[in-house]
Amino acid sequence: MNTTTQTVDTVDASEIAKFEAMAAEWWDPHGKFKPLHEMNPVRLDYITTQIAAEFGRDLTADKPFEGLRLLDIGCGGGLLSEPMARLGATVIGADAAERNIPVAKIHAEQSGLEIDYRHTTAEALAAAGEQFDVVLNMEVVEHVADPLAYLTACRQLLKPGGLMVCSTLNRNPKSFAMAIVGAEYIMRWLPKGTHEWSKFITPDELYDLIRNAGLDPVDRKGFVFNPIAWSWSISDRDLSVNYVTASIKPA
Repeated sequence: MNTTTQTVDTVDASEIAKFEAMAAEWWDPHGKFKPLHEMNPVRLDYITTQIAAEFGRDLTADKPFEGLRLLDIGCGGGLLSEPMARLGATVIGADAAERNIPVAKIHAEQSGLEIDYRHTTAEALAAAGEQFDVVLNMEVVEHVADPLAYLTACRQLLKPGGLMVCSTLNRNPKSFAMAIVGAEYIMRWLPKGTHEWSKFITPDELYDLIRNAGLDPVDRKGFVFNPIAWSWSISDRDLSVNYVTASIKPA
């Protein structure tokens, strides 16, 4: 197990530039982030269920995540940060794409939410000694230059017993057809070149990376899109394209 301190910068400048160019569209449900808006309910369902189970919280309470410090790494415009703040968590949203931060800040202010948005990286936060109960790491790991160093920084950011939720894209012919050919070329949901298929990570590879980073994987599920019903659902078995994992930092 590799648990040595890593301060290497895993930011890929070309990847950041792609998202900088789209920053103003984060909150347009019909814009370039339409797939995320449509997927967001199932992402939130999984995240809230995992946090509630790990920390013994009642999701029917008014602010079930009160007292929890949560980092949304790669927060974008705040699509996950805002609901986490509404559930009572103290939320820090971090993004390496500088132009995302003012978009997120303005939207949070308009929504009456207090969220600490920062233009920074996981590595910089870890080097500063920041600690969190929960790290949300959604659709980021396939964009970094060194996934193991990045996940090691995420582990450093967790308090003992803390929870990391990490989602990404599987690497197989189906994911190429759906996430790149379908989303970028046919539906034109995303600009061509947003994703690099070679950077996609299989579930077994991600579990190995998570373990090597010093975390214990405890769960994985698939996010499945049904083009007939035009809806997303969570699957225990189908991890063929989008999938999500939960892992714990040993106490």
